[in-house]
Amino acid sequence: MKKIILLSAALLAMVACRETGEATKGPDTTAIEAPEAGPEIGDKIGDDAAERAAAAKAASIAEKAEKEAAELEALAARGITQIGWEDLMPEGEEERLAQMYQSQMAMLYSGAGIAEGSAADASVQIGTFNTVKKLNATKIRIPGYTVPFDYDSKAEIKEFLLVPYFGACIHSPPPPPNQTIFIETDNPIQLKDLAQAVWIEGTIYTQTERTDLADAAYTIKMQDIEIYEY
Repeated sequence: MKKIILLSAALLAMVACRETGEATKGPDTTAIEAPEAGPEIGDKIGDDAAERAAAAKAASIAEKAEKEAAELEALAARGITQIGWEDLMPEGEEERLAQMYQSQMAMLYSGAGIAEGSAADASVQIGTFNTVKKLNATKIRIPGYTVPFDYDSKAEIKEFLLVPYFGACIHSPPPPPNQTIFIETDNPIQLKDLAQAVWIEGTIYTQTERTDLADAAYTIKMQDIEIYEY
């Protein structure tokens, strides 16, 4: 009986010591790492669709510009200059042309009227034959739309007009003579799609050609023709 009492006392003492130790131990002071800085108000996750589209467009423009620069360099190496339709207009020609169009409109609205079917009712070619003399006999490359005079049995032609916009001379009045080019080639070509713009390469001359469709202040002896890629 005495042994049991002593064992119980010992067990009670151990429990008391354990409870006392836990009560006096104090809080755990183990360091907790601070979380990394989180997003702030207004932050986005990645680029949105509009930004991606803008970046893709900028890359496409840069790629196209790089390609065009390489093409111009290759042309220059062959002694060819790429020009636009505005380069065919001598100084002050745009102002003169504007005045001619104004005079034409004033006549139409003057009240005099134009008889239907008369010569004045036809599409009139307005403009001049003024040219840029320094272009004469130079090798150039220019884009435009083709206007054939007719087709043979194989749809091959040696002469046609080149104009700056689609439908000129056919569905709409012809452009000024110095915005119309007469093209001739020794090797017959096929023009299957008049709505497709082309590049014309050859030697340009300030040589006038008069045709049933329109008069041209320039002539090009064509060496090459290729599709214009938009």
